[in-house]
Amino acid sequence: MAPTKSAALITGETGTGKELVARAIHSLSPRKGRLFVPLNCSAIPGELLESELFGHTKGAFGGAQADRVGKIPAADGGTLFLDEIGDMDPKLQAKLLRVLEEGIVEPVGSNRRTPVDVRVVSSTNRDLEAGIAAGSFREDLFYRLNVLRFELPPLRERREDVPALASAFLARFGAELGKGGLALGEDAARGLAAYDWPGNVRELRNVMERAAVLVDGGIVAGDAVARLLPRVDAGLTSDESGDPLDLGTAVGEAELRAILRALAAANDSKPEAARLLGIGERTLWTKLKKYEL
Repeated sequence: MAPTKSAALITGETGTGKELVARAIHSLSPRKGRLFVPLNCSAIPGELLESELFGHTKGAFGGAQADRVGKIPAADGGTLFLDEIGDMDPKLQAKLLRVLEEGIVEPVGSNRRTPVDVRVVSSTNRDLEAGIAAGSFREDLFYRLNVLRFELPPLRERREDVPALASAFLARFGAELGKGGLALGEDAARGLAAYDWPGNVRELRNVMERAAVLVDGGIVAGDAVARLLPRVDAGLTSDESGDPLDLGTAVGEAELRAILRALAAANDSKPEAARLLGIGERTLWTKLKKYEL
């Protein structure tokens, strides 16, 4: 499908690598010589997202002190990656749909109509079909984006990939740090594969980066992994169910999972995640620092 210009929708939990897949689609396409333009729809306030997408003219609104090229015109001839598309306001969804169908973009505050040729790849950790039923996502836009679909499974559903991914990350970070030859011990590989990885590949990458920085010697053993991230003990000191026996580890794992679920539900909005968790935002930031999220 890479040679085509058909829209693609990538779904999966936070941290599964949706943008990596989007970049792979672009790099394998005839558009690889043009720009890959990413835009996180959940990271930009709704009132500014329209300007980010379409661009604006000087004076179009308060603070618009100069003309600005939007992400869609910037991606002309290339690929536009709309990350977390499920968070886009329905009114803006209608405007995006019109641009995608007509291939024409108008900057905010201008009547100038500019033809564009973009390949759209979108991603979401939300259930868009449920959003359609709830009225928060347009059905017509869904069908426009969901031509080709990729569903990335969470890491806990493909545990056999964990040792290979961990080894690749370890080799990369070891090379960057001048510690050539870093390798994963068999006991560490088994422990990592037994862990549920609520943060998915992003969390695994973080653990391996810390291992490359902190571990001396060429082999990363299971006890070293346990010291670097105690909750990984779930795969090293557990009962037959796979649950950790140590109470502190079990509580830490439960807390981490709750935080990750809240962040996913809130689309990484820290104030909203804190509200869902029933804690203060400052407390949440302290816990994010604790778990290095």
